[in-house]
Amino acid sequence: MAREKKIDMVILGLLSHEDLTGYDIKKRIDGAISFFWKGSFGNIYPALKELEAQALITKSDTSSGGRERITYHITGEGKRALAGWLSNEQAGNELRYETLLKLFFGGTQDKKVTLRNIELFEEQIRNDLKILKGYANTLEQNLDEEDHMYYYLTVTFGIESYEAYLKWCAKAVKMLRKERTGS
Repeated sequence: MAREKKIDMVILGLLSHEDLTGYDIKKRIDGAISFFWKGSFGNIYPALKELEAQALITKSDTSSGGRERITYHITGEGKRALAGWLSNEQAGNELRYETLLKLFFGGTQDKKVTLRNIELFEEQIRNDLKILKGYANTLEQNLDEEDHMYYYLTVTFGIESYEAYLKWCAKAVKMLRKERTGS
């Protein structure tokens, strides 16, 4: 694979489990994967076209009732590319939170702005944590299926990370309020 893009690996990984349409791929990314990876139609469809040009996937028209439905399937070469990426010991694990970026520059604004940004971040994390815990409960019932064990490990990583984020939020709010009131 000449130019490895992570969206390519996400797509190949999803297709290694089942044939999917571009829309289905987006739905899978917006589901459980969204907690650690994002994807848009604007990068999914060009990636699908490129993966097909590289013979890593094929597509078939499964239209019905006048509605176009193109389904994608991973090829043997695509499976080898995915296996190569999974075996590669290098991994970019970048943390990118806009809330932290705003916090870093928070000294240029009133503390109320930063406190509100942390409050919103905490609310998002609490909501996402509920979803992750729901996934974990469902997956715990099916750990005998090997793929589910890997999904479960990913979900529990998210749960433990999000619980640490909530702990940090409480500490940050306490510090900012203490400094603000001068106590």
